[in-house]
Amino acid sequence: MSAAVAGHGGLAGHLDGFVRAVREAGIPVGISQAVDAAEILTVVDLLDREQLRHGLAAVLLQRAAQRSTYDVLFDLWWPLGDRPVAAGDEEGAGEGGESTLDVPDDAAFTELMRAELLRLLTDGDPEELRRFARDAVDQLGQGQPSPSGQSYFSYRVMRALSPDTLVAQLLAGLLGDAERGGLAEQVARQTVRDRLAAFKSAVEAEVRRRTAAEKGRDRVAKNAVRPLADQVDFLRAQAADLAELRRAVTPLARRLAVRLSARRRMGREGRLDFRKTVRASLGTGGVPVVTHHRPRKVHKPELVVLCDVSGSVAGFSHFTLMLTQALREHFTGVRAFAFVDSTDEVTRFFRPGVDVADAIARIGREAQVVAYDGHSDYGTAFEVFADRWASAVGPKTSLLVLGDGRTNYRQPGVPVLADLVRRARSAHWLNPEPRRLWGSGDSAADRYGEVIDMVECRNAAQLTEFVTTL
Repeated sequence: MSAAVAGHGGLAGHLDGFVRAVREAGIPVGISQAVDAAEILTVVDLLDREQLRHGLAAVLLQRAAQRSTYDVLFDLWWPLGDRPVAAGDEEGAGEGGESTLDVPDDAAFTELMRAELLRLLTDGDPEELRRFARDAVDQLGQGQPSPSGQSYFSYRVMRALSPDTLVAQLLAGLLGDAERGGLAEQVARQTVRDRLAAFKSAVEAEVRRRTAAEKGRDRVAKNAVRPLADQVDFLRAQAADLAELRRAVTPLARRLAVRLSARRRMGREGRLDFRKTVRASLGTGGVPVVTHHRPRKVHKPELVVLCDVSGSVAGFSHFTLMLTQALREHFTGVRAFAFVDSTDEVTRFFRPGVDVADAIARIGREAQVVAYDGHSDYGTAFEVFADRWASAVGPKTSLLVLGDGRTNYRQPGVPVLADLVRRARSAHWLNPEPRRLWGSGDSAADRYGEVIDMVECRNAAQLTEFVTTL
């Protein structure tokens, strides 16, 4: 590990900075966890970097999804140290522990590096692979010097070494004389993919380390750390983020179903059981001191979802339709309606087991959600819904509206929405835009908020908060 750790305000101060960075990245770290992290430093071998990595992770992390963010920060605060120089090699060592490779020209140097990379990928030693990544960044990753210092780029290393072109040789080395096409080849291919991914991660970590040395860890951390999946804005979610959100949707849907359960008007207990009440009153002289009630039947609630699927909220609509699919398992009747400038029922696209991406594609091809120009028209959409499916909303129905409330300066249809809210058991609107933007431009969110509970829901964390406090 780098000696810079010991010289940065002491080990305790260095750990405090690391814990603070983890917390600022969105990973909740309490005081007790910070104390446990300090205790870890007394029980692990501080010279064993991976032991320290896993020890701190064990006390600072709560979910597997936080690990990638944690690893990026760990590599910045606890960087890989310089490789020690063996006795007798001092004269050939580069200054500051740099690579000692010495070749006559760039082409020969690159070929030598590729051969070494092939050997290390075949051997699979992760520590040696990380040290090779350090040398590769030093020799191949340098860009043009700038006034602020030397710049390094991972793409320059990957372009020069082209590790993906070594797959065939790696497979040959791992398989040996084994027969191709069987389980052994599948295992070997997965091993190759994992080792190539590990090398790429090592190169990126080394680039971040060198950049942090030039510009500061805090600055690099803010740019290098991606938001956690539950903090990614739905409107900006990438494919990988949606995959993580998909895993979080099911428990949220279950909790949402419980919160939105329609309560029977007779209260928490069922109807009076007259016979049991009279029989019990015989012990008190005929006075019904204790009343008995029949068990109340627990009904799954009914849910109607109105979802804006226009282009401006494409990422949010993908998530909300994914939520709708999960809710079908917990509600007696889930009816889903999509709209742009017209409304159509899309329940038929969400049969059990259907992939959400396929369902969304079918909605775009088959659903009648566009009647005019394909721009959001909430007023017309609400009117079409109220005219064609008025019976869908009743006293046992929970109404959930999903959209940004931007009307393109058209009539918002507030009276129609207010009537639907009055007829429903409960009604909520989840809006993916920040609250500060409600009512700005063509947003009618503030007007809708006068007749329905308007909730800011930009990410999964806010959705969790909504479900918890509902």
